[in-house]
Formats: sequence, C-alpha cells, structure tokens
Amino acid sequence: MKTFRRLSIAQQTAQHLRDGIRQGRWKGRLPGVVRLSQELGVSTHTLRASLRLIEKEGLVELSQDKRSRHVAAKAPRAKDTFRIGLLLNEPLADENAKVQQLVQEIRHRLEKSGLNVFFSTETLKSLHHDRARVARYILSEEANAWIVFGGSKPVIEWFAEQPFPALAIFGRSNEVPIASVAPDMATAARAATKHLLQLGHRRIVNLCRKPRRLPQPGQPEQAFLDELKAAGVAAGDFNLPDWTETPQGLHDLLSSLFRVTPPTALIINEVPLYMAVQQFLAQKQLRVPEDVSLIADNADPTFAWFLPSVAHISWSPEPIVRRTLRWATSAQRGRADRSQIRYPAEFITGGTTAKAR
Repeated sequence: MKTFRRLSIAQQTAQHLRDGIRQGRWKGRLPGVVRLSQELGVSTHTLRASLRLIEKEGLVELSQDKRSRHVAAKAPRAKDTFRIGLLLNEPLADENAKVQQLVQEIRHRLEKSGLNVFFSTETLKSLHHDRARVARYILSEEANAWIVFGGSKPVIEWFAEQPFPALAIFGRSNEVPIASVAPDMATAARAATKHLLQLGHRRIVNLCRKPRRLPQPGQPEQAFLDELKAAGVAAGDFNLPDWTETPQGLHDLLSSLFRVTPPTALIINEVPLYMAVQQFLAQKQLRVPEDVSLIADNADPTFAWFLPSVAHISWSPEPIVRRTLRWATSAQRGRADRSQIRYPAEFITGGTTAKAR
C-alpha cells in the first residue's frame, strides 16, 4: 500500500506559490514578506520557509541587495489563463473578520474553478478613492476582469465605463450599470432605525465613513434619514455628521456631539469605530444602553464575547460568493452580465439598546 505523506503548512504554501507563479498571479517583483503572508493567510515565519523552498527550485530569485525577491525569468507560466484582479477597499488585514472571510472564500472558490486570481498591490484607500488614480493603476495591470470591494460612486462609475467585465461587491453601485452584489443593508437599516424610534429615541446619529455619505447618502444612510423624517424628526447634519477620518477626528466629533445636547443612540459603521465609540463613552462614564444605545451596522466574531449582546445587522457571505462565481463564469465566456442583486440582511436586536432616557 502506498504511504501518503502529509505536507507541512510551509510545503502547502510553497505549492500555492508555485501554482500562482505558473498562472501569472505574481510577476516580476514579489510583494514583501508581511504583505504576502497577509495575502496568503500564513505567518511570516511560514512564508519565509516556503520562499526558501521555491528559491532552491529556481522559481524565485533574491535581488542583489538581498532585500526583495523576483519571479525568475525561467519560471514556467500557464498561458491564456483568465486573470481576475481583486481591488480591496483597504488592506485585507485591516478589514473586519467577516469581510476577510468573504474575500478569502471568493479567492479560493475562483481559483478552484481554474481562474487566476490576484490581489492588487494598491487599495481604494491608498488610491484615496480617486477616479483618476484608480484609472491609472488599473490600466497598468494585466487583468481580464476586476472585482471591486466597497467602491465609491465615482470609482464604480469608472469601472462601468470600461470594456472589461467588472463586479462591484458592496460599495455605491446603485443606479450605475455594472454587475453588483451586496446585502440589502437599506432594509436592515430601516428596521434598526424604527426599533430606536419605537424606544423613544429622537437624537440618533449614524456614524459612517465618507464614501457612504458623500457625494450623497448611500441607500442604507438614506433609508435611515427617511425613517427619521417619517417619524417627524428634522433630520440633518447632526444625524449624519461629517468628520475627519482619523482617530483624533473621531474623538473631536464625539466630543462635539456629547458637549451640549448629546445623542441618545448611535448607529455605527464598522467594528473598529464601534470599539472606539465604546472607549469614548467609558471615559465619559456613559453607560450602554442605560445612557446611550448602540447598534453596529455589521457583525463580527468578537461580538460573541460581549455582554450585553450587541445589537447589529447580520448577513450571510455564501450568496455573495455564489453570485461572484456566476459572474466570473459569464465573464470568462464573454457573456455580458450587469445584474444587480441584493441579498437579505437582518437587524438583530441585542442588549445594547434600551428606552431613551
């Protein structure tokens, strides 16, 4: 009987690097060890061991200054492989755990179907969501199609104008003729706002990032404002404030909000902002939910450790993965696909909301 040999993590990673080099996923200079380890989801120690393995095989060469590695000119590469680029909103390591899981599952399932998938070396954040910068970068890369995560309206509009296929996941794709998929956050945001209104809250602040409020509010944010107006609340800048997206900018905004007539409830975009708000409230000796109600507009595995439980909006990544695979198949076959699909998202009532004081 033949004995099966279990491969170490370093050997598995080395095989992944071999396949990626042959498929053209990496060309020329390789990303740095830290960035590449984050992309592959392994430790830097494991990655260095894997690189040493493929260096011995001649697939990768060290530069003369020993500071970087390049794909060897003689490295074999597969020809005519359909190549899809993933343009993230920010570095994968900075995304919340749920988005990281979604991105890695999309990459895995696309590669399993025989497609060549690569992460772009830039992100929308590093390109400042600037249409011209995004255009210059994308057109300098070799890709047959692109998947864009969390794009602003101008960026999504640029991709919609290009001859190559593009898919927008999350982001501001409404009213733009481009293939897109996202959870139906507007319906869930409406439910969350109604919940707070029923508890007697009128001074409700929606704390979100710039691409979601400018140049005009996104669908979830507009649903929030509409519910306030329907309840007779004069919605304005207090409810959807502008702020400088830095730690100091966030602290300045919160200090301003709680200085005179503080909000009684906050709906917070992104888990890091949620954590920062909690720290601010603790410093001010404000209790959740007795003094301030909080709702996170996304889920995170860390919430399982929170007491009281966090009121949040939840969605399943699997429908988004399946939709992405269908789009990729159509793109590879040259079929136009600009369907826009929204899957259900659900508002989960938790212990961080209570009646307004």
